[in-house]
Amino acid sequence: MIAVAVRGLNQRLSNFQRHLPLPLMAAARLSAYSTGSPNNAPPKRVGTHNGSFHCDEALGCFMIRLTDKFSGAEIVRTRDPQVLEGLDAVLDVGGVYDPSRDRYDHHQKGFGEVFGHGFSTKLSSAGLVYKHFGKEIIAKELQLDEEHPDVHRLFLAVYKSFMEAIDAIDNGINQYDTDQPPKYVNNTNLSSRVGRLNLDWMDPDQSPEKENEAFHRAMTLAGSEFLDSVRNYVKSWLPARSIVVECLAARGDIDPSGEIMVLTTFCPWKLHLFELEEEMKIDPPIKYVLYQDDRSKHWRVQAVSVSPDKFESRKALPSQWCGLRDEELSKESGIPGCVFVHMSGFIGGNHSYEGALAMARASLKL
Repeated sequence: MIAVAVRGLNQRLSNFQRHLPLPLMAAARLSAYSTGSPNNAPPKRVGTHNGSFHCDEALGCFMIRLTDKFSGAEIVRTRDPQVLEGLDAVLDVGGVYDPSRDRYDHHQKGFGEVFGHGFSTKLSSAGLVYKHFGKEIIAKELQLDEEHPDVHRLFLAVYKSFMEAIDAIDNGINQYDTDQPPKYVNNTNLSSRVGRLNLDWMDPDQSPEKENEAFHRAMTLAGSEFLDSVRNYVKSWLPARSIVVECLAARGDIDPSGEIMVLTTFCPWKLHLFELEEEMKIDPPIKYVLYQDDRSKHWRVQAVSVSPDKFESRKALPSQWCGLRDEELSKESGIPGCVFVHMSGFIGGNHSYEGALAMARASLKL
């Protein structure tokens, strides 16, 4: 029964694996559904429940098979306690959380495990696998030792941006503390899309074989998005963080106030800025960030918001500049080369770096 689903998944995964980065591509190849490992030792067996599936066990099964310990593991879907007892690892079923025995269920009474590191969301089976194996997976992608600081940084960042939502949705935790009904329905998240891969109740074929094939598709979907997230952090997030660190360190050379930062290379900077200000204990906080627009080659001066999820600025550009453009703005500000200031004052522009810096400096005083 599993073998039929295995053959189907191997074919579906072949195209996906060609686009993986080399370290994880190798791991994915080793963990393809197979009947044996390269040294002909019997494969490990990882169990999860049969029946309707959710994102957490689909992703958990995918992730655990990226590890050295469970590479090439067979997935066994059952609720039979005797079968589960004989498996090498069990996810999302069995009523036991015991990492020493590789048991990762979260449904039992009294379970309250969280990721730690300041996070308080109760973990799902995917969160449990990530908590215990996430560093190994990320270290392979970075080709660094698990104890390297960059591995730890990505370990936390991927949990915050990707894993925590899966834990929260699976455990029925609302995103907002409110009794009011949501203003709109959002069924586009990964958990919803995985859920839609379950067999339709109208499908005449409700066989275990068909169900397992659907679960393997869910593993591929959840796993590919997880790896996409990890790759994005490796290729984009981590280099951007390094740039923001350097630019923050040089802020005193830009202006004596220390409240203006210039990006030497434009990159996603906002979340890094808030985290690094706290980490580096920067006081006073940055008010304006200058960077060059790649298309127009003009310079932008952007007011930093009060928090990552707020539109309100710490110190907006002067209200008397808002909505003005070009010569009218240059005349009002007394700064040549002005291009615009947004009506809300959160961003403005100038033809030159010197002009943008003058706008930021003047804004600090007004």
